[in-house]
Amino acid sequence: MCLRLLVAILLLTGVSAPSAEERDDALAQGRYMVTIGGCNDCHTAGFLLREGQVPESQWLLGDRLGWHGPWGTTYATNLRLLVADMTEAQWMAMARNLKARPPMPWWKLHLMKEPDLKAIYAFLRHLGPSG
Repeated sequence: MCLRLLVAILLLTGVSAPSAEERDDALAQGRYMVTIGGCNDCHTAGFLLREGQVPESQWLLGDRLGWHGPWGTTYATNLRLLVADMTEAQWMAMARNLKARPPMPWWKLHLMKEPDLKAIYAFLRHLGPSG
């Protein structure tokens, strides 16, 4: 009953789900942003040592390699688990307000345009939780 009502409301208001092409475009944009943003450099184990030759299925699972400095030691987060229970709105709020310890260049997230951040979220969700 509730599903029928929801479908009826969506049809009457003209709201539709994104097409397969739009989803594919968002995933491609998310993959691109992750790649040029250097997310894999820290958040994918062995990515730099293997000159980027890491299967996508192993991307963004975090790393046990720690970065040590005057701030202490930081470890790259498993981004796939991080977003697994987040809504897109929660992801956007986190990305816009994040302040993290080095070497995370958190200010880059603040500079990104909304569609790019949403594409990163879509790509992370597409990869699925793992690790």
